[in-house]
Amino acid sequence: MTAPMQVVTSGLGFPEGPIAMGDGSVVLVEIQRRTLSRVLPDRTIEVIAHLGGGPNGAAIGPDGAVYVCNNGGFEWHERDGVTAPGGQPDDYIGGRIQRVTLDGEVTDLYTEVDGRGLRGPNDIVFDTDGGFWFTDLGKRRERDSDTGALYYATPDGRSITEVVHPLTTPNGVGLSPDGSRLYVAETGPGRVWEWEVTGPGKLGPLGGLPRSPGGAGLLHGFDGFQLLDSLAVDGEGNVCVATLVTGAVSVIAPDGTLLRQVAVPDPDEYVTNICFAGAGSRTAWITSSGRGLLYSTEWHCAGLDLAFTA
Repeated sequence: MTAPMQVVTSGLGFPEGPIAMGDGSVVLVEIQRRTLSRVLPDRTIEVIAHLGGGPNGAAIGPDGAVYVCNNGGFEWHERDGVTAPGGQPDDYIGGRIQRVTLDGEVTDLYTEVDGRGLRGPNDIVFDTDGGFWFTDLGKRRERDSDTGALYYATPDGRSITEVVHPLTTPNGVGLSPDGSRLYVAETGPGRVWEWEVTGPGKLGPLGGLPRSPGGAGLLHGFDGFQLLDSLAVDGEGNVCVATLVTGAVSVIAPDGTLLRQVAVPDPDEYVTNICFAGAGSRTAWITSSGRGLLYSTEWHCAGLDLAFTA
């Protein structure tokens, strides 16, 4: 069983993209505040950089910098003390991948692919070759919305490739412990897809489903209305995906079995992300964005070391 959730800090501006740092702090984005921030071990919050737009997923790259998926910005709504993102705002800046050093230097690394502008980059994961996969969920407007896609890019700003298109609101992205499988969660449909990784930026079909995106296999499809957000993979290879409406982190085994749903105290909080402190620790960090909270809890198993840490 997973231990109770402990509130680490509050007052965050729709936090996502947590990264567990070696000194016990957690680096994360505050989408509404438009910053990359750091929650220190004493629970205080310091701003690393102001990024504009809508900073979303984040990951440490091979050079020790933080690579951020910036979705370009949201409209914002609040009801009963819960903040929620909406459609494309009037001050939308376009999607982009940003490189941010821990002393606050910001560089826009990618803003387009083959002449098409990025729309709403969302989540990111590095592989051991030093490249990164990221999802672009797209933006929603009053009468229409973008189709999403999965991309692969290098951190030097020289190469970006569209690998799978279309996807429906692709959000969380992660790799299996051995790097042989790539997982993507689609928010609206409540599906988690998987592909075989055949090389840097290369995917092979898995599962043989007709008309599945890029030949993906369906790892798990959720019953009912269970919107999915970002994901992380734990030390047992389980795909742990934030499940918004349910107010939980859903734990899916590598064979696709839904093992459990680990709930936060208030299901209306918008559970958006989970990350782990690493292979030597059972500490998990969970963002509950609607009320601006960062939780910690003891997971049922040790975490997973990511390709790069700081």
